[in-house]
Amino acid sequence: MRRPHPAGALRTRDCRRHVVAFARGARAYETPGDPTARGEETAISETTGPAGPNAGDGPDDRPAAAGPPAVELRGITKRFPGVVANSDVNLSADRGEVHAIVGENGAGKSTLMKTLYGLHKPDEGEILIDGKPITFSSPSDAIKAGVGMVHQHFMLADNLTVLENIVLGSEPTRFGFLDRRRARTKVKELATAYHLDVDPDALVEELGVGDRQRVEILKVLYRGARILILDEPTAVLVPQEVDELFGNLRELKAEGLTVLFISHKLDEVRAVADRITVIRRGTTVRTVDPNEVTARDLAQLMVGSELPEPELRGSTVTDRAVLSVEKLTVLAANGRPVVDGVDLTLHAGEVVGLAGVEGNGQAELVEAIMGMRPSAGLVRLGDQDLSAWGTRERREAGIGYIPEDRHRHGLLLDAPLWENRILGHQTQKPNVRGAFVNRKGAREDTERIVREYDVRTPSVDVSASSLSGGNQQKLIIGREMSHQPVALIAAHPTRGVDVGAQAAIWDELRRARADGLATLLISADLDELIGMSDTLYVILRGRIVAQVDPHSVTPEELGAAMTGAGEAA
Repeated sequence: MRRPHPAGALRTRDCRRHVVAFARGARAYETPGDPTARGEETAISETTGPAGPNAGDGPDDRPAAAGPPAVELRGITKRFPGVVANSDVNLSADRGEVHAIVGENGAGKSTLMKTLYGLHKPDEGEILIDGKPITFSSPSDAIKAGVGMVHQHFMLADNLTVLENIVLGSEPTRFGFLDRRRARTKVKELATAYHLDVDPDALVEELGVGDRQRVEILKVLYRGARILILDEPTAVLVPQEVDELFGNLRELKAEGLTVLFISHKLDEVRAVADRITVIRRGTTVRTVDPNEVTARDLAQLMVGSELPEPELRGSTVTDRAVLSVEKLTVLAANGRPVVDGVDLTLHAGEVVGLAGVEGNGQAELVEAIMGMRPSAGLVRLGDQDLSAWGTRERREAGIGYIPEDRHRHGLLLDAPLWENRILGHQTQKPNVRGAFVNRKGAREDTERIVREYDVRTPSVDVSASSLSGGNQQKLIIGREMSHQPVALIAAHPTRGVDVGAQAAIWDELRRARADGLATLLISADLDELIGMSDTLYVILRGRIVAQVDPHSVTPEELGAAMTGAGEAA
């Protein structure tokens, strides 16, 4: 949804060109220690070349653009030890184009974009900007050439203001000090020109997800980006925020900017992209016109199978309460309740969905249930009161946990897979023998998880960081399900994974439900919540404000209830 211009706003294309001219002149900087350099999407098992009869660039009926493409990748190959992440990839995008890049996790999408952004050096091939070959040794080089990247996991300093985050590293100065007036003026001009409205004086920690994303986009525009790479930009947005983002992208496109849009949400890329390039097993399969393909066609190109659907088959819900919370309350540092008197009950064989815009207490609720955050109220597992128990005791009692952020709370990225299998279950077999770690038992069970959950890896000795996002998630789920939990807290279990991994995770949740597992499902994917829930609640400002029927509610109605804009059916 496009935001209206405020009174006195810059409205003309000339003003926008003035803003872009300033942004291009801003001093570039290199982000130190970029944590994404390891790459969530680095392929580890796909070492083959073209993936099928359609391999290579497909036909493109798009009229030829005036002048050379804004960006062109020719024959890009990127190897890691024992792995070919990208193999002879060819892709081009014009000025004023939104170009989507889709593929499974591990297909090489993010590796390719990180190569374009200077985080990786290609082993073969070349990058052309406006028709001229160019070599990037670092993100600083890419930024100077007009390439900017908005990462899937936002890279903002929560304790700084919007303005401070945007100019950080490229601060305009006067007499050696930050020229706040000049910085504020230019940021406001950029925000107005591209309808990226956000309060420059707001602390980032107080912003919602949609506003944080606008700050990230403003950061790259401020540094003069004419080519924007967006990595899974809609992963954490509700439908209304997605509409606003797409409006912003159309504004950028209208001003001649190029947007490279990485996503696995096929209906969304069809709605916003001018062209879509499919990558499979590290190489380009085909570039298509979104008006000439369906989501199922794209899924077929990506994985060779139909698009999976989130749905439950039959009812398995019993009347036996497994996990319940009563009057659960969590306070913020300032004493404000972020979880406010929540009551929930999960029954055997039931999936309870919890829908809410991020920042409305879901994360704090999960942490309180898992004993990771001080809280008031009761947490019961069957007849046992766990309220005073620690996280380890709650896990040992039978609560499984799929964390919201697998990198921060689910994995030790630098540790091998078999050590990650032990994580969170250090006192349980087969990870221990007596008082000592059972390395042999942990390794053997990790090999079983790799087989049963289709974790694509050459060895259980490789680091978790070398797996794609989908394979990391399957490892976590295999670990948690290996201890036969009676209740499972699944926070965003399919976030940032492709359709193949998504289908595997849904299948596992359905199987566990049929076996009597009680599951609390939290997700930003409303189709997933609606399709995979037996019971569905809405949380707003830390309180349960509605129960909706997952069989009849629409994503639009659910999104309205989540924002407080209307009542769900």
